[in-house]
Amino acid sequence: MSQTLRLPEILEIARETGKVAVEDLAAHFGVTVQTIRRDLSELAEDGRLDRVHGGAVLPSGITNLGYEERRLLNQPAKRAMARACAKDIPAGACVFLNIGTSTEAVARELLHHSDLMVVTNNMNVASILAPNTNCEIIMAGGVLRRADGGLVGSLTTRMITQFKFDYAVIGCSALDQDGDVLDFDFQEVTVSQTIIAQARQTFLVADHSKFQRHAPVQITSLSKLDRFYSDSALDASLAAACKTWQTEVRLCT
Repeated sequence: MSQTLRLPEILEIARETGKVAVEDLAAHFGVTVQTIRRDLSELAEDGRLDRVHGGAVLPSGITNLGYEERRLLNQPAKRAMARACAKDIPAGACVFLNIGTSTEAVARELLHHSDLMVVTNNMNVASILAPNTNCEIIMAGGVLRRADGGLVGSLTTRMITQFKFDYAVIGCSALDQDGDVLDFDFQEVTVSQTIIAQARQTFLVADHSKFQRHAPVQITSLSKLDRFYSDSALDASLAAACKTWQTEVRLCT
């Protein structure tokens, strides 16, 4: 396989796992470790990966991946998490779904729920749920973020404070090893914090790729959430902390 074909696949593996190892990639592609080192050096020079001992990791930064790129990542995991989350939302509930491809996956699993009121600042969620005639959809208006169909800003937060939700389902861009839930956009974080404040129960839906990523703005801590749905187990120390915090962790496969 030529380098032109290898590089996109290396990036895809890194985005799914958060990191790549030289020896693993060499075995995967059937090439020498020297070839892989050159590939990783080129990706690092382009700013797409950071080199570390024995391999490379996704770069730390202050900007998120593009929406279409995020939407295509880890789709089976997102479906599994979404199914589990949707099963825990009963008919007749008032639910908030915020911005993110994981919350959009939850919306798809709610298509056959009945007597729901869904409030959202995500135009994609509203579009997904529109065919469900047993679901009342309320948009929390604000400034449109064209990149992903999200609505943010002070208008959004003011509207959210008019509600008390039975359940809030949120996503995130990164999860720190101490349990901090992180994102990139300060305006979006402010909206998420308002959502949590107005919810009786808050559920986080985040796949394993968020464990290796970094983002600069804290939304909240896992200690403040009721349930966390993921496709990968937490490390032992954070899992123990969640038990102490009484934050339920659901492993979805």
